[in-house]
Amino acid sequence: MLPFHLAANYLLYRLRAFKLHGVHSPFVFDLYHRVIRHDGDYYAYPLVEDLRASLLFEDRTIPVTDFGAGPKAGLKKVRKISYITRTSAKPAKYAQLLFRLAAHFRPGTIFDLGTSLGLTTSYLAMGNKQASVYTFEGCPSIAAEAKVNFKKLGLQHVQQVIGNLDDTLPKQLQEVKQLDFVFFDGNHRYEPTMRYFKACLSKHHEYSVFVVDDLYWSAEMKRAWQEIKQHPEVCQTIDLFYIGLVFFRKTQPKEHFTLQY
Repeated sequence: MLPFHLAANYLLYRLRAFKLHGVHSPFVFDLYHRVIRHDGDYYAYPLVEDLRASLLFEDRTIPVTDFGAGPKAGLKKVRKISYITRTSAKPAKYAQLLFRLAAHFRPGTIFDLGTSLGLTTSYLAMGNKQASVYTFEGCPSIAAEAKVNFKKLGLQHVQQVIGNLDDTLPKQLQEVKQLDFVFFDGNHRYEPTMRYFKACLSKHHEYSVFVVDDLYWSAEMKRAWQEIKQHPEVCQTIDLFYIGLVFFRKTQPKEHFTLQY
């Protein structure tokens, strides 16, 4: 069951959300029909989901340092692999959407800000095997588990960046020419979310795709999403409730869509 604040926001989202026939932008109409609402299968789905299933039954424990949001951020603890998979991994519905987005837009440089055990990163990497994929994780022990998972899936084009995102993101941004795709899943608070977003804007271009996770996870994330929508560089956004898509296409009118998903 959803927490009360999420349930209330979800009800408002459902009241605002359009279906396919309510979208008049050709770009968004095509994206919604061909990518967002696509319900077929791809080769990557069973590979990653079989891995997820095995991790959900993994009782082994590892030491974890939490760099994200919440009152226990920064504390060290011991967690089961199964617990991390159940609570931190993106559900298949949304992780597979990220795969389809990567397959559709064919980004050359992908930043995944929040590796966890690597399931979402794997979907992004399998969406375009010619991409340079940089995945950021603060906790070394979790990063080590993700590395094993990338090896199981044969993903040799994933580069892990380990350490506090406040330190690693600015350094890695200096090493890339441009950002084609970014998934923001590293810290669910207003200030760091906006700081990471603005930092990545320094390497965006007209056809970049930014994806923001957990738009309504908290009042802070809701505020961040509203501010992102109003940023002068942002031209189009698509609110799918749990994630938001951000585009910078200046040849398209500035529009914000709330679509059923």
